[in-house]
Amino acid sequence: MSGTNLAGDELTSAVVASFDGSPDPRLREVLGALVRHLHAFAREVDLTEEEYFAGIDFLTRTGQISTGTRQEFVLLADVLGLSMLTVGLGNPKPPAATASTVFGPFFVEGSPAVELGGDVANGAPGQPCLVSGRVLATSGEPIAGALVETWQSDEDGFYDVQKDLAEPQNRGHLTTDAEGNYSFWAVRPVAYPIPADGPVGELLRAGGRGPMRPAHIHFMVTAPGYARLITHVFAAGDEHLGDDAVFGVKDSLVAEFTEHPAGSAAPDGRELDRPWFSVEYDLVLAPVEETRPQQG
Repeated sequence: MSGTNLAGDELTSAVVASFDGSPDPRLREVLGALVRHLHAFAREVDLTEEEYFAGIDFLTRTGQISTGTRQEFVLLADVLGLSMLTVGLGNPKPPAATASTVFGPFFVEGSPAVELGGDVANGAPGQPCLVSGRVLATSGEPIAGALVETWQSDEDGFYDVQKDLAEPQNRGHLTTDAEGNYSFWAVRPVAYPIPADGPVGELLRAGGRGPMRPAHIHFMVTAPGYARLITHVFAAGDEHLGDDAVFGVKDSLVAEFTEHPAGSAAPDGRELDRPWFSVEYDLVLAPVEETRPQQG
């Protein structure tokens, strides 16, 4: 449909029809649904021109503050629950596989390579923490040579990309051994507020919402023949497990971080002159053929 003097349902239909010339059927489907729902939203709330321009300004500033190391649009999707909704739609894995959760805005390509048992903290402030486990298939078989990417904040709640640093901290990648083992030293994660100095922070304050995320470590695990896993391991007992600003907590991802006294020997033989922590968590990947289509 096309023409002049379009309004109401006729306008919506004309905009949807304007994409009919696309050779990509999926693009036609997505854009058509986007237009219909966007127009329905404007009608439902009786959107004013003042509100429309305020929204345009919000989105403009969201783009302007975004950089290669700060993805404000990802943060916006996180706090609106879109990220977790997409995780659920796009990761139909068997129950035995480790649950997926949000990617977050602070992943950086090209993290440092570390050996098994190596140090990814690289001087980051915080209490030492030994992180270990195995990467397994849903059958229980170990996955050798799996690529494990990890990143997290320091004890002040900041990621390295939020600070002016010469080298990465609390970020690295390693590969599992023949038995699927992975291990590395980092720092004990802490709860922290998501960046609130931009448009997303304004949105949270206007909505009367808090900015906190519970303590967690990020993982992304890949191996040939297996579905990619993007997840967190959360610290048990954290007071913000129930009010995560990005709705990312799942009970199966919560693990105990055990404190050890100063001077006690770690499994790798090192002795620390201050208290340290350890957490053990197995990461279970689903073979590609075990992933099932979304049930609608």
